[in-house]
Amino acid sequence: MKSLFRKWLCAYLKKSAMETGRFAGLYRRICKPSSAEWATFLKRRNFLYAMGDNCVVNPNVTFTDPKHVRLGNNVNLTGCTLIGHDGAVNMIKTITKLPLNSVGKIDILDNVFVGHGSIILPDVTIGPYAIVAAGSVVTKDVPSNCIVGGVPAKVIGTVDAYVERLKERTAQQPWANSPLISGDFLGPATEELTKLRCEYFFGTGKSDDSAS
Repeated sequence: MKSLFRKWLCAYLKKSAMETGRFAGLYRRICKPSSAEWATFLKRRNFLYAMGDNCVVNPNVTFTDPKHVRLGNNVNLTGCTLIGHDGAVNMIKTITKLPLNSVGKIDILDNVFVGHGSIILPDVTIGPYAIVAAGSVVTKDVPSNCIVGGVPAKVIGTVDAYVERLKERTAQQPWANSPLISGDFLGPATEELTKLRCEYFFGTGKSDDSAS
């Protein structure tokens, strides 16, 4: 009964969130939508200034100023933060009594991946065809075909070179020719694929300590 009620509740919350924007917080917290589904919700509700096709946005991504953000096609955002204003201005305004303002856009072009824990600051354009490494703080534009990382983020490589390294690494792994990682397979790792990987990483046996 609990399972049936949960399915009904999630269906109701999803429908309400998608169609009216109501219960969006409950939908995210209780139903735990996939990144693709959450991106669909954001696009349907016009949450950002604009969003292209085939985007993936983790539900834990933070947008401080969503209407200052534009996403192109095939943009993947993991648990990152996009900041559209300088919060220190309010403190300065109180001191100086000046009519100050500091806001900016974040423009993420086609085919961009932003890693977990990254922070994107205002007045930044990323890509197209670029990767922001996990934990980076992006303070300036990221050129096309570049990987940036660090605090502040700097160019640490090219996407083309990264693709070649991925091809070489994949070819050495036992699941290289498996349909489980085919080009059109974009879902989460299956139990079978996880088993193959763990046997490759750790061996077939488990130590006594691992069970404790």
